[in-house]
Amino acid sequence: MALTLASRRRSRRLAADIGLLVVAAAFALPLAWVLLSSVDPHADLRVKAPDGVTWSNFDAILTSDITFTPLLNSLILCGGGTLLTVVCAALAAYPLSRFRSRLNRPFLLTVLFATSLPITAIMVPVYALFVQVDLIDTMQGTILFFAASQLPFAIWLMKNFMDGVPKELEEAAWTDGASSMQSLVRIVLPLMGPGLAVVTVFSFVLMWGNFFVPFMLLLTPDQMPASVSINEFFGNRGMVAYGQLAAFSIVYSTPVILLYVLISRRLGSGFALGGAVKG
Repeated sequence: MALTLASRRRSRRLAADIGLLVVAAAFALPLAWVLLSSVDPHADLRVKAPDGVTWSNFDAILTSDITFTPLLNSLILCGGGTLLTVVCAALAAYPLSRFRSRLNRPFLLTVLFATSLPITAIMVPVYALFVQVDLIDTMQGTILFFAASQLPFAIWLMKNFMDGVPKELEEAAWTDGASSMQSLVRIVLPLMGPGLAVVTVFSFVLMWGNFFVPFMLLLTPDQMPASVSINEFFGNRGMVAYGQLAAFSIVYSTPVILLYVLISRRLGSGFALGGAVKG
């Protein structure tokens, strides 16, 4: 009886390990294709060892028109949108976290509902509005819409992180004459570093990979970000420059990876405030 139970446990564990390996392979194979195809002179859709290592794919894409200008546009759009999102989310989440009101719960539920609205459902009225207010084909207009689309979930995340900062720390600052804005900037935000890091990474990554919004709101080719210019590698009649596409994908992913590496320490840290309000 015990032997049968042990064999069942081993079978379940083996099945779980196989399932995890399948999931890992599903993530690893596309990454392997990108890395191998970027140095393959005859790259195609197959995951295979390169026929011969070449850097011609990188030489072909590392130009101002193909890579550098679109990446700069992406950094301006996503950096500006992320900064605006984080600032507005902090200012909106602070009263929701620190002050009790009957409107808090309805407002948070409305914010949560707004996160479920698909971008495609609101792009037509947004496009018409941007035409009326002369924001179409402008970087600032796209930054505003990026921030507006990410703000609901950013507020929800920021509020949850602010709840973890003891209010007693702010009350001590208020006793010394600090205002609510000063306590937010000098006490709450520095102590919720992991929360700021999460909101920053979450917002930046979603904006960085967004194709539809800049494709609809920007018309001038010189203003297109990298998420839209990557479409240039897909030619007519099914012709695709797979090697250059893979090389561009590596370069395109680098800023996001660097951002994560720079703030990974913040993501790994927590709120060490257990004894901050004692005594």
